[in-house]
Amino acid sequence: MDQAYDYIIVGGGSSGCVLANRLTEDSNCRVLLLEAGGKDWHPLIHMPVGFAKMTTGPHTWGYTTAPQKHANNREIPYAQARVIGGGSSINAEVFTRGNAIDYDRWANEEGATGWAFKDIQKYFLRSEGNTILSGDWHGTDGELGVSNVPSPQPMTRAFVQSCQELGIPYNPDFNGKTQEGAGVYQTTTKDGKRCSAAVGYLRPAMKRSNLTVKTGCLVHRIVIENARATGVEFSQKDGAKITASADSEVLVTAGAIGTPKLMMLSGIGPAEHLRDIGIDVVHELPGVGENLNDHFGIDIVAELTGHDSLDKYNKFLWMAWAGAQYYLFGSGPVTSNVVEGGAFWYGDKGATVPDLQFHFLAGAGAEAGVPSVPNGSSGITLNSYAVRPKSRGTVRLRSTNPADMPIVDPNFLAHPDDLKASVEGVKISKEIFGQPSLQKYIRKVRFPDDSVKTQADYEAYARQYGRTSYHPTCTCKMGTDEMSVVDPQLRVHGIDGLRICDSSAMPSLVGSNTNAPTIMIGEKAADMIRGNK
Repeated sequence: MDQAYDYIIVGGGSSGCVLANRLTEDSNCRVLLLEAGGKDWHPLIHMPVGFAKMTTGPHTWGYTTAPQKHANNREIPYAQARVIGGGSSINAEVFTRGNAIDYDRWANEEGATGWAFKDIQKYFLRSEGNTILSGDWHGTDGELGVSNVPSPQPMTRAFVQSCQELGIPYNPDFNGKTQEGAGVYQTTTKDGKRCSAAVGYLRPAMKRSNLTVKTGCLVHRIVIENARATGVEFSQKDGAKITASADSEVLVTAGAIGTPKLMMLSGIGPAEHLRDIGIDVVHELPGVGENLNDHFGIDIVAELTGHDSLDKYNKFLWMAWAGAQYYLFGSGPVTSNVVEGGAFWYGDKGATVPDLQFHFLAGAGAEAGVPSVPNGSSGITLNSYAVRPKSRGTVRLRSTNPADMPIVDPNFLAHPDDLKASVEGVKISKEIFGQPSLQKYIRKVRFPDDSVKTQADYEAYARQYGRTSYHPTCTCKMGTDEMSVVDPQLRVHGIDGLRICDSSAMPSLVGSNTNAPTIMIGEKAADMIRGNK
């Protein structure tokens, strides 16, 4: 038996880092944080522009989806972080919180009592260290550094102006009273560097003697004795199994894919699936691994007449210049998160709040699986998705081996409303590219090309080019119905001493990027664990 702790946190992602910080504020509280990935030593993690190199490689799990039957049976790359800081160490650093109606829906319709916007807004404000905005909608003293893009790219400015030319108003703050409009995203950066949860929350807490952080740890199972979680069994690189005990609680923050995987490996989940795999059922919870909800983003890509986007820095001399500018002065294109511009708008003109979100990338082919422009050219990309997709998928075990990847099936476009909304996003994206401020730079829209004209053409394009937007959620959802996995206190139904405190506990997907909401969940979870609710 390894050393005993009060709390064991499984997963060093956004929420896990928050919990490690908040719980160890009590010097008598012994906390162990286990992370499967390594330390955030790689310099590209800390450069805002490094996001473009992070959607594949050693800092991800290397997942691909099961064949997507509503998306031409494609197996879509599914980037999920495997590094301390989790998604906040490799994401595009876009800072959005969702719409108040998302959280009110959780509380009023989906059984998550105490999670209405009026209840959770204080946790958003507590976490936020905004260097520009303040007031009722923003915090300035939180651990999560938030700032403006220092010098938006010319193409980003042209994008925002083109949106206005189309009738989408300028919005300087997507996290204020009004979400709709177009503008430049605020980012989770500070002083020209990424502010991940590992940087903002974990690094300061590492100085505390009551926090132990272990990386490179694969957790095999949660130890359950008499319907109570008493610890975890894990291994490090040498393969020897280690058991650590938790005197108070085991807190699972392994993400929307890793959390249900660990629950099922521990014998907690849908009984029939567990038996089929060969796992003894410790506690039947049919909702584990169900309800996977993700944004299905579809890109359009244009080739530029000149080299006005970040693509020009693909050439060695320009790259060297950009690197020198960053290291010497902390400025220049390396401070760009690539995904600088954005918008929230309406595919359904009768909607009361925006049902589409757009991300503008001042470059082409920046992410794995996204089409690009001919070699030697520069391009721009505009991504859109329906913010509240109705399709639901699953996470299932492949085997009893903890090292095997799970089967991830987001079931994209299973609901016809998702296809309809997605097509509207692509059409509006093309209209934005057709406005004067961008059009004067564009040689040709390469994807979709001129052959895409009819509704059927656009639907075919969506099925062929849509992909994950890296926002998997809801696979161990909060609530009180028979498919819920945790109660509104994030406690696993039927098992004492076990909570799930990450994006998998969301009842439904919020209408925005998911990192800030996941950090909010960590903040509220810490309060509930400490009895400060």
